[in-house]
Amino acid sequence: MNDQEQYVRYQEDSKVLAAIGARVEAQVGRATVRLPKALAEAAVAAWDRDELGGPGEETHEQYALRDCAAELALIGLAISQRGRWENEELIIDLDVASAGAALRASQ
Repeated sequence: MNDQEQYVRYQEDSKVLAAIGARVEAQVGRATVRLPKALAEAAVAAWDRDELGGPGEETHEQYALRDCAAELALIGLAISQRGRWENEELIIDLDVASAGAALRASQ
């Protein structure tokens, strides 16, 4: 078996994963999450932050860190648009992709 055959299989695997994702999204869509004030404010601050210049050449680790920061910023955007305060907690209906990104980052 050559490397090319392996990547053909991976391409098929990615199609199956996407099909599963479409089913999950149709059934779940959003997850209601409660966040303490400090976390909600930090996420909004990430959205409001301006990064000067492009990323340039990155290591894999730097790319992964920037990707996590981008996911946090998107959660901050959702909080800004749809979040509602209940006492000291923010309640937000997060897209399952954003909720999943936060879960992956916690592991």
